[in-house]
Amino acid sequence: MRVAANGIELDVRVSGSGPPLVLLHALGETSADWDVVLPAFEERFTVHAVDLRGHGGSDWPGAYSLELMRDDVLALLDALDLPAVDLVGHSLGGFVAHLVAQQAPSRVRRLVLEDVPAPLPREVAPPVRPDGALAFDWDVVVGVRPELDDPDPAWLDGLARITADTLVVWGGTASPVPPERVEELVRRVPSASMTTIEAGHLVHAKEPAAFTEVVLGFLQPE
Repeated sequence: MRVAANGIELDVRVSGSGPPLVLLHALGETSADWDVVLPAFEERFTVHAVDLRGHGGSDWPGAYSLELMRDDVLALLDALDLPAVDLVGHSLGGFVAHLVAQQAPSRVRRLVLEDVPAPLPREVAPPVRPDGALAFDWDVVVGVRPELDDPDPAWLDGLARITADTLVVWGGTASPVPPERVEELVRRVPSASMTTIEAGHLVHAKEPAAFTEVVLGFLQPE
């Protein structure tokens, strides 16, 4: 379904039954990226798999930033009348997820961050646009990559405001995310723990059984 939120419309796939769980995908992906783990989550949660702005079936408005995506998610929770949710984010989606948890701690009951580093400056090669049609607006990359590469220092300090129990899932030695940056994220979030699944950056896609076992063990519905 499409939901009006923060001046745009977001495409949201809702399935399952139980407490609300929101899934946020990585840069360049869509909600369909969660399909491999969705059945396990649907058994215990009402799952809301979101296409972030500029991705998939959501609007491609041309204006992109991490804080806009954060505000989109908070507006979506308001539109769906969800006072608090469990929140899972992968990569870019994990960055957006912890910004949500910083901005509105009471809205996030439990937080899962999949292969997400602390928001610290990094030096990486500039992105190159793939050939052909894309399932997302390339301007998203243009808008958010500078923020990912040189984050606002307030976002690092803001990790201390997160009140949700937090699980950080690192992809291990094959992940492009350095372990010390994951450990710094865990150190900065007050109620965070870390687990490693040797899968590289795409943990839930490469090791879906291990990922769902760990995450469902952490997300124990009341």
